[in-house]
Amino acid sequence: MDSTLENVEPVRKTKEEKKLLRKQIKGSHTLLKHEGINTVSQPTEYLVVANGGLGNGVCRGQLQELLEGAGNLVSLLMPPNKPYAFVTYASSDDAQRAHTLINGQQLECQAQVVTLYLSFVERVSCEQRESAELPPGLIVLEDYVSQEEEACLLQAVDWAADDDVTANKALKHRRVKHYGYEFRYDNNNVDKDKPLPTGIPPECGPVLQRCLKDGHISVLPDQLTVNQYESGQGIPPHIDTHSAFEDTILSLSLGAKTVMDFRHPDGRSVAVLLPERSLLVMKEESRFLWTHGITPRKFDVVPAHDAESPVAVTSDPSNLTLSRRGTRTSFTFRRVRRAPCDCSYPSVCDSQCPPVTPDPASSAPAVPQGNEDASRLEAQFVHQVYEEIASHFSSTRHSPWPRVRDFLLALPAGALLADVGCGNGKYLGINPEVMSVGCDRSVGLVQICAERGFQAFVSDALDVPLRGATFDACISIAVIHHFSTQERRLAAVTELVRLLKPGGRALIYVWAMEQEYNKQKSKYLKDSRDKENANPAVDEAEHPTKQSPPPKAALEASSTECTPKLSVHTNRTAFNSQDLLVPWHLKGGEKNACQQGGGTSTDAKQNTPAPVPVFHRYYHVFQRGELESLCSLVKDVQIQTSYHDQGNWCVILEKGTK
Repeated sequence: MDSTLENVEPVRKTKEEKKLLRKQIKGSHTLLKHEGINTVSQPTEYLVVANGGLGNGVCRGQLQELLEGAGNLVSLLMPPNKPYAFVTYASSDDAQRAHTLINGQQLECQAQVVTLYLSFVERVSCEQRESAELPPGLIVLEDYVSQEEEACLLQAVDWAADDDVTANKALKHRRVKHYGYEFRYDNNNVDKDKPLPTGIPPECGPVLQRCLKDGHISVLPDQLTVNQYESGQGIPPHIDTHSAFEDTILSLSLGAKTVMDFRHPDGRSVAVLLPERSLLVMKEESRFLWTHGITPRKFDVVPAHDAESPVAVTSDPSNLTLSRRGTRTSFTFRRVRRAPCDCSYPSVCDSQCPPVTPDPASSAPAVPQGNEDASRLEAQFVHQVYEEIASHFSSTRHSPWPRVRDFLLALPAGALLADVGCGNGKYLGINPEVMSVGCDRSVGLVQICAERGFQAFVSDALDVPLRGATFDACISIAVIHHFSTQERRLAAVTELVRLLKPGGRALIYVWAMEQEYNKQKSKYLKDSRDKENANPAVDEAEHPTKQSPPPKAALEASSTECTPKLSVHTNRTAFNSQDLLVPWHLKGGEKNACQQGGGTSTDAKQNTPAPVPVFHRYYHVFQRGELESLCSLVKDVQIQTSYHDQGNWCVILEKGTK
């Protein structure tokens, strides 16, 4: 042995150094497990900064200043909503110096303190999307009003006044005033024969005349809605009612900027930055077809520097930072419509395609004949409905179903769980020993999850943006029955299995055709407390022992030549078809903010209850053996067990270990 090595004593680490090393190792394991990022021990010019991402509330300017002080910084990539950032230095020596100086250092940002953990990586790889295009007919004009005009407009709104002249409202998520005509949230429309005593404030005149002169409108608006949003408040996705207002809609953003999300029925989405004192103009497709909404949060991800399209927020990690929201007041100008809407988008037009009523003879939608039909049907009778009823729906979802709870409590400590279609998150906190994440198509329900402190994000169950072969367990509770074709239901199960690691298990619940089984009625049939609202309510039940009588024809058709239409189910009764619309009667003024916001279901002037809105959700109820047959079509998966649980068919799947 080399004599020089015999005299070398091992370097003893301090308690703090050992703690830092443990944290760094843990961070490296987390990055590998959740994001597939491999860290290396030898110095390179590339670093990953754990806890240094936009998802942790770290602003680009803060982190960049710290990194530039350690060496020649080449690039800083901050992926949206991620808890880490990628750093490239000019040399490995610069990166080594940054690692020595910054690793373990605390950074105060957004009223919290985060500890940064740096690790070397072999290379930096981060997806960059092409610049997004604005929806057709959408224009954002920056600095459309001056600071003086902004102050004048804001002073024109007297929030202290509580009268019928401006229909002053204090809604759950914001304050609102109406001028000219009151927009009624009980029926998403205006009473065209009852104008308010006071029209649009005269302070708005110069701005509207400028819009007229610039060609943004051809006639002056006669209705104004003023919304005031505090930091953290928002409005769910919606389309302004076609039958209520004409084509062009103008909206001024005053007091603060925000990001508004636009979504096409086919799933395309664009985040649009609305700067302070900007004018948003929505015409044609952007007004009639795309939903628009503001996600409730205190910070927005925005471009850090001016880009070619400064109002469209892309996911370019080299040009993103955080912007703290302030109090924003929007002035939305519209022209009340005097004749039925004849736009080119009948699928979302209430004038051309009225909402389904309990008598479906002429107005019920047709059974989807392909993927495009199915996507449109689900957008209207699943996605849009849950946005409307999210608050009321959540208030009915508080007790975990026993056998789902047992499945979750049986998971080992440290397991990863994905709840696909998590609703209000009632299962995300059942087992505190596992790491749970949820996703749901409803922005309103995901917002409720966030308010409860759960990790959840908006996603379609057919395309979940999570790494495959990662999760120890997945659950899909009362979700797959909302897909309207066999192919889409199969795709939903396949996507669930994709998320599982080999040996992982998935629990699936769907509504059963057989609500009376083994001579026992389900709770759905027995429970008369809420006859108006139909939903699978689960308690323990014996496993099935015999087949119930075969159902009637699943679909109704007016003639052999007509496309069959969906039937409307009578709540708390046995099913007589598999594909149907189930009514939801909104109660207690819990309607979500759709069509410029939610509010009360009481007529403010007469103090009498307004008609209760009824929404219809699409369901495909499963016959005995159908769920198992569906799952058997998925490759590399075995059905561990299947059972009937108070009106639901259920399976537990296990992914193969190949």
